Amino acid sequence: MSGLHGWLVVDKPLGPTSADVVGKLKWALRNAGYGKGTIGQSSSGRLKIGHGGTLDPLASGVLPIALGEATKLAGYLLNGPKAYRFTLAFGSSTTTDDAEGAVVETSDVRPSAEDIRAVLPRFTGPIRQRPPAYSALKVAGERAYALARAGTPPDLAERDVTILALDLVEADADSATFDVRCSKGTYVRSLARDIALALGTVGHVSHLRRTGAGPFTLEQALPLDKCIGLVHEAALEQALLPLTAGLDDIPVLVVDPEDALALSQGKRLSGPRVKPGHYIATLGSVPVALVEVSLSDVKVARGFNF
Repeated sequence: MSGLHGWLVVDKPLGPTSADVVGKLKWALRNAGYGKGTIGQSSSGRLKIGHGGTLDPLASGVLPIALGEATKLAGYLLNGPKAYRFTLAFGSSTTTDDAEGAVVETSDVRPSAEDIRAVLPRFTGPIRQRPPAYSALKVAGERAYALARAGTPPDLAERDVTILALDLVEADADSATFDVRCSKGTYVRSLARDIALALGTVGHVSHLRRTGAGPFTLEQALPLDKCIGLVHEAALEQALLPLTAGLDDIPVLVVDPEDALALSQGKRLSGPRVKPGHYIATLGSVPVALVEVSLSDVKVARGFNF
C-alpha cells in the first residue's frame, strides 16, 4: 500500500474540540509538505484525515486520528467501547452537567464511600439514561446545545446504553473518582448526574479523561504538541500505528492474489469460507478490505487502495 496510512493516537488536551485537533494536524501536515505522494488522498487530491470519536472541549485523553485509508475505518471505531476516568463533584448540579455550566441546584448531602459503592450495581450493565441538554444530539435539525444556549433546552428522550464496568477509584468528603468502560452513545455527564441523584444529592463532572477508545489506550497516545512536532520533523511514521490497529478485535481472512483483485473491484467471493462475521481480508500482510462473511458469500464492507 503506497502512501502513509494508519492511526495517530493523540492525547487531547483540555480546551480544543476534536475537530480543532484534526484542523491543527491538517495544517501542520500541509505546511510540512505531507500529502504530496505520502499521505493518502482522495481522487480530488484532498488530504484524508479524521478522528475516531468526539471528545468534549473539557475532556482530555485518547483521540484516535485516522490518516489515509484508515479514515474508511473511523466509523467502525466509533461503534467500539470507550473507557474514562471521571470525577463527580457533589453538592451542585449545573446546566451542562459539568464544570462549565451555571449552578442550578445545591445540596449539603455528602455520601460516604460505602454509600457510593452500594449504588454502583444499579449503574452497571444495560441502563437507560437521558443525555445532557448541552449535547451534540440533533432535535428537529438543530443541535441540542444550540437550543439550550438559546434558552429553550430540549427534553431529550432516554436511551439504552451499557456500562461494561464501573469502579470507584477514590472518594473524599466532596467528590468521588471513577473508572468506567461503556458502550458507544454513553454520556459520562449523565452517568455522574444520575449517580449523585441516586445518592440523595446533586453533582456534576469536574474532571473527565478518556483512557481508551476501541483498541486504543493512553499508553499509545502522544501529546498534541509532540504529534505536531513529529510532523514538522518529518518523523510522523515513528508514531503512526498500522491501518489494521483500529480493528485489532476483528479476525484476519487471508486471500490469494485472484481473490484480492476481485475484492478490490468490489466483487463478492462465493462460499462462506469461515464462520459468518466481519474480517480483515489480507494479501500477505497487506490489508485488502474489511469484509462481511455470510453463509453464502464474502462481500466488501470497506475496500482499501493497495
